[in-house]
Amino acid sequence: MLTETVVITGASSGVGRATALAYARAGANLVLASRSAPALEEVATECRAAGARVQVAVADVTEPETVEAVATAATTAFGRLDVWVHTAAVMAYGRFEDVPAEVFDRVVTTDLLGAATVARVALARFRAQGSGVLIFGGSLLGTVVTPYTSSYVTSKWGLRALVRALRLETRDAPGIHVCLVSPGAVDTPIYRNAANFAGRFGQPPPPVDSPEKVAAAIVRCARRPRATVTVGAANRLINFGFVATPALYDVLVGPLMRVGGLSRERVEPHNGNVFAPLPPAAEAVREKRRKSWVGLALAGAFVAWRALR
Repeated sequence: MLTETVVITGASSGVGRATALAYARAGANLVLASRSAPALEEVATECRAAGARVQVAVADVTEPETVEAVATAATTAFGRLDVWVHTAAVMAYGRFEDVPAEVFDRVVTTDLLGAATVARVALARFRAQGSGVLIFGGSLLGTVVTPYTSSYVTSKWGLRALVRALRLETRDAPGIHVCLVSPGAVDTPIYRNAANFAGRFGQPPPPVDSPEKVAAAIVRCARRPRATVTVGAANRLINFGFVATPALYDVLVGPLMRVGGLSRERVEPHNGNVFAPLPPAAEAVREKRRKSWVGLALAGAFVAWRALR
């Protein structure tokens, strides 16, 4: 069996990093890309120690020429490109009117238009060779809405539509698969590193999954492609509430977001990693605080009781 070549954009932290390590242990050839050269080198060192052949490419998905360079690095080093996993994303917290327009626009440009750039480059290679799997890192926030995350929610809803359109447009190429893997909250640095205009640091609301769990789902999806994969114990329940009881959902989601999605730690307004990568130490940090899932459910029940009285 030929060793597969896997490109990962957003490989320096979180789910992208976990996916790189999972593929390294499986013996894949890897091309790792992100904006941060130091963080990439740290991940590449771990992957090489696991036995993988690794190429590193510094790239920003808002700059199409750098994404093209990633694809070229893959085909030059390994001859072909079998799987492209795209997990690069940034985030901003705050009420819509409090988030500067340039921050909102940059989140959408990175998370949605950056995904379109990756798709354009990857699909051109896949069309030329007649096969390939393109996997996007989606989110529960691509199917439901939370307050204080408007730019991220807008991007993830748009990404879900983009993936569906690409899937329809590649039906003429049975060897090409476009997939969406959508987790709920994941223990990654994205919340802490996000731009913040909410006054309190963001955090993953419970229940929280590990990036390794999401990475395992991505690897499985690449081997047996599925249109959509959901990761997260509560995702289906939350989606059901959003669709079936929208009025109740709207009553609950604000208080629950303030309890579970924002920490008690105060923070001054800042741009986080929206415009530039943070030092590798920040990219490596994973959330240590946890809200009780039971406590959050009880808080939700109390809010619902008050709303329905």
